[in-house]
Amino acid sequence: MSSALDRLKNLTNKISSYELARKTNMSRLKDLYVETGINKKVENFEELFLFKAINLSGASLLEENLGEVKSGKYLQVLAISYDKSAHIKSKNISLAYYGRAESVDVSLKDKVVEFIIRYRFEKSFMTLEHYNDMLESFSQ
Repeated sequence: MSSALDRLKNLTNKISSYELARKTNMSRLKDLYVETGINKKVENFEELFLFKAINLSGASLLEENLGEVKSGKYLQVLAISYDKSAHIKSKNISLAYYGRAESVDVSLKDKVVEFIIRYRFEKSFMTLEHYNDMLESFSQ
């Protein structure tokens, strides 16, 4: 009995810590939304989450070399929209363009990389909620 209770406590603590991390993440994400200038292209913060994904060109998002500038590339934030009824279903939209990656201020580049990672963190929660809702249709 104690083992089951301990597992329940651990699960509850983990869920609670994820919700706290999510709340903290969202607060910082809103700040970065303005600091990176993405608010100039997407005026309503919540509309960011209508995009299927947001990607970065010009710097790495891989864990082993996070933020490393790709030589000869341009630093740009790209959003992917999806329209089921369109002839070409997906479309890339530039949310922010910063110029040659090598010449972008390191502090700004780091904020852009952080923005993408924080966006993806929140988007993963939204995806989880979406699939959880879908699974409810199988419950009898």
